[in-house]
Amino acid sequence: MSFDFTLETTTGAARAARFATPHGVVESPAFMAVGTLATVKALDPDDLRAMQAQMILANAYHLHLRPGDELIRELGGLHEFMHWDGPILTDSGGFQVFSLATLRTVQEEGVEFQSHIDGSKRHFTPESVMRIERNLGADVIMQFDHVIPGQSEADVARDASERSLRWLARCRTEFERLVREDPIPGRHEQALFPIVQGGIHADLRREAATAIRGMADWVGYGIGGLSVGEAKPDMYRILEELNAVIPQDRPRYLMGVGFPEDLVEGVRRGVDLFDCVAPTRMGRNGTAFTRDGRLNIKRAEFRTDRRPIDEMCGCSCCTRFSRAYVRHLFLADEMLGLRLLSLHNVHFLVSLMREARSALLGGTFDAWSEAWLQRYHSRTIPAPA
Repeated sequence: MSFDFTLETTTGAARAARFATPHGVVESPAFMAVGTLATVKALDPDDLRAMQAQMILANAYHLHLRPGDELIRELGGLHEFMHWDGPILTDSGGFQVFSLATLRTVQEEGVEFQSHIDGSKRHFTPESVMRIERNLGADVIMQFDHVIPGQSEADVARDASERSLRWLARCRTEFERLVREDPIPGRHEQALFPIVQGGIHADLRREAATAIRGMADWVGYGIGGLSVGEAKPDMYRILEELNAVIPQDRPRYLMGVGFPEDLVEGVRRGVDLFDCVAPTRMGRNGTAFTRDGRLNIKRAEFRTDRRPIDEMCGCSCCTRFSRAYVRHLFLADEMLGLRLLSLHNVHFLVSLMREARSALLGGTFDAWSEAWLQRYHSRTIPAPA
């Protein structure tokens, strides 16, 4: 088997593990940088290797629209296309499609939507998404699911969750057919992850996880529909509920969650893998992650500040440049500023998960996580909205 998951140690629900894939082993907990369009915005693959990023994410919706999944297949798949030799995961595009609230129509067969690029009509079904992700060639591919706002009422959440289960069955059937009938020379094995939906309703989440477990022996599990508008305590509560019903011997991937405090809280509740566009998006807007909370580098108080963004960070921004310099770059509209903060933020989350893993392996995770969260939440400068 190309995929394997080995638990190394646990502290309560928190786990340190090793997730083997065709393109290498991911030591978890781990943060996956998001390369939506086959690039982590502003960063080179060498930047990611230097910060010891292990696995990255790309998006089926965006790459289907541009440059096209069939072209990427012709060019050797995502790994060759973007020159990344580590593990890759592709999101099915469910979140992107359903975020086009006024530009899409949901039916049992699938979703009809308008391209955000040229307005052309497109149609995603579980089957077509499996073909797209097959063409892209990531190690882990996600099912096509029905995503709804996090605070949705129970009847709406049930409808979406049950549709996601029906679509999962169709995804699996098409995925297995493609493996049999559409061999790609030199192509490695892929793993299909299901996605547990159900909103903030614990009973729906348990029902979905139980139903998914009964459908197949999955390589891993995705947890979707969180960090999409619900309160943080609701997200944490749902993670606690799912810890008991998702198999302990499989990796758990919390989709679209990437603020530092949420990563630590997620690890405490049994999550292994995370991803989010927040570190690069916020970096491009002048916001940096630090151990003392978020920092808006554009603030006037940093005009003469000789300190690095975070004095304990080992990234190539913090080891070379001052807050004053990075602030200057933003005020002067120099693209280096966007690149430096994007690099810092991704490095910060990747290294934060390395710290969590080290604490787990060293038996100090409870004390480490309590101290880390206490410092982070006791910041004296309010975080920008």
